[in-house]
Amino acid sequence: MDTGHAALTAWSYGLVGATYLAFALRLLQLGVLRAPRDLPRAALFLAVAFCSLWGWMILGFVYTRQAFFLLAGDLADLLRYGCWFAFLLLILRPRGSENSSQGIGWLGATAAALVFFGLVARLFGASGIDVLGDPSRLILFSSMALPVFALVLVEQLFRNVSEDSRWNVKPLCLGLVGAASFDVYLYSQAVLFNRLDSDALSIRGAAHTLMVPLLLLASTRRANWISKIQLSRKVAFHSATLLIAGLYLIFVSAVGYYVRFFGGEWGRALQLGLVFFGVLLLIVLALSGTVRAKLRVLLGKHFFRYRYDYREEWLRFTKTLSDQNSPQEMGQQVVRGLADLLESPGGGLWMKNRGEPTFSQTARWNLAQASVKEDANSALCKFMTSSGWVINLEEYRSSPRRYGVLTLPAWLQEVEQAWLIVPLTVGEEMIGFVVLVRARTRVDVNWEVNDLLKTAGRQAASFLAQMQATEALLEVRKFDAFNRMSAFVVHDLKNIVTQLSLMLKNAQRHSQNPEFQQDMLMTVENSLDRMRQLMLQLREGATPSGTAVGVDLCEIVERIAAVALGRGRKLEVDLIHRIGTRGHEERLERIIGHVVQNAFDATDASGRVWLTLGRLGGQARIEVGDTGSGMSQDFIRDRLFKPFQTTKQAGMGIGAYESFQYVQELGGKIEVDSELNRGTKVTILLPMFEIHTESDLHALESS
Repeated sequence: MDTGHAALTAWSYGLVGATYLAFALRLLQLGVLRAPRDLPRAALFLAVAFCSLWGWMILGFVYTRQAFFLLAGDLADLLRYGCWFAFLLLILRPRGSENSSQGIGWLGATAAALVFFGLVARLFGASGIDVLGDPSRLILFSSMALPVFALVLVEQLFRNVSEDSRWNVKPLCLGLVGAASFDVYLYSQAVLFNRLDSDALSIRGAAHTLMVPLLLLASTRRANWISKIQLSRKVAFHSATLLIAGLYLIFVSAVGYYVRFFGGEWGRALQLGLVFFGVLLLIVLALSGTVRAKLRVLLGKHFFRYRYDYREEWLRFTKTLSDQNSPQEMGQQVVRGLADLLESPGGGLWMKNRGEPTFSQTARWNLAQASVKEDANSALCKFMTSSGWVINLEEYRSSPRRYGVLTLPAWLQEVEQAWLIVPLTVGEEMIGFVVLVRARTRVDVNWEVNDLLKTAGRQAASFLAQMQATEALLEVRKFDAFNRMSAFVVHDLKNIVTQLSLMLKNAQRHSQNPEFQQDMLMTVENSLDRMRQLMLQLREGATPSGTAVGVDLCEIVERIAAVALGRGRKLEVDLIHRIGTRGHEERLERIIGHVVQNAFDATDASGRVWLTLGRLGGQARIEVGDTGSGMSQDFIRDRLFKPFQTTKQAGMGIGAYESFQYVQELGGKIEVDSELNRGTKVTILLPMFEIHTESDLHALESS
């Protein structure tokens, strides 16, 4: 102890001994020891008593210079921290719980280890044992670790306390934080510079004395001020992170000290480099999703009865599903919501295509795009629909008998990172499934995880079903608006027809009048312009009358090529004659012509547009290709065959939708392969219809 600060030190620690002694007597007056089962109050009394003893022992050392008083004061300082730890841990323990210590067991073990380490360090210092290094250094490290851990406990206490009890514990938290913060400052400097700051050490007692009024206020505000405190997973995670970071920094400081001590002339430079590297590594680890995932799983597995805080997980999952900005983003939000439940870094969503009995990938997150479609009647889909199980692919590979006759499709086995398959069901119908990739850390998929994923899958399926119903309703409303617009167009056409009819009636009487002739030409020209305007606003989409008949596709292709040539564009045609299908000739010509016209619109005059007609199995195959601007995969998947969706600046997006619907009605399908700035290839497959130029009777006669 520095003799120059003896008077200040004596006053400082004498004040500590007196004030904490008065505090202890006040607690006795309040009956703190009358209830033997009230362990938190007993721990509080012991902490206050050891604080008073610590002050008196240091005061005795200042006046007598006897080593006994210094050793006793140092031991009382250690024990008062141990009592404060016990007090905070006892009031953190949930009351009335059968498993009351499960959530704070690791905190208690850490507190006991720190106190034990402090006792060992002081024993080595008193005995001169240097097995673990300089005993004085061990004592400094122990003294710095104690207030750091006290701050962790106070932070956890304040976060866990209920709102109505926070007013009561606030003075306690402020008092303990103030005292511990001063000690952290004092001993962190001592660890770095290998000596105690004499000025800070001399006023340490006075700094701790200033905290007594806050502690006294907390103990007298309300009798049940330590009730309603419960440990939460989030706070346990933050507290564990803070504790690990503190222990890590203490370790880096210790290594830095020994590097500086043994490093010679380069010791200080090496120490600074090591500390900088250690802090940088800590930041990298703190930002690592894998490290955070491992810590969450560790806490949930070893310190809580159940792995999940279901209230918090459900709120987070619902918020994830509700944060989408558009219907197209809903699928990715579903994948992210399910992935976050298990620390999975990615996945994909497969949903049933409208009008097709297959599931295809509609959304993905950190997963490669897959173009393979899964049939709704496959073994995989039937198994998930009938059982509702979450399929664990790792378990399936190790023990496939658990899943009965289930066989995985080849495309799924090729996805190396595939881990879990979560069915999305609404009622008894499966509308899709999510494939999650392997988690960042090892996760035991037990009954709790399966139940959580099943429930979350049903919730996500309801969101997706609602989105699909909303889209269908919007389409109906758009068609309603389209019909209303048609009524206005019909009205305008009626006016044009009336005007032209009136002109024809007057033509017989005024056909020789030059002025009437001029007016007639102007009227026809005006009517033509108006009808062109109407055609730009609306395209006829009515179903043609009559029944479907055999149609020669070759003749249709030749007429379309002739029309294109008349407009100054060349259509390269490659066809096999005598290929036909069943349908309405005018509508088929309009659909094929629409595809060809779109190809011309997307291609410059210097580009190529071709049409190939052939056979593919038992179907007629019409391929229209171009070297134009192309379309993105997102547009093809989400917008191409939906009404009122188009890439043209002037267009209503009805043609592609009409073509898709009519081709499906005929039993065919349309496939599109396109790439931006590379071109587009549209393939139309229609059922084959054999066309004969001669009668069956003639064929029999010739045979």
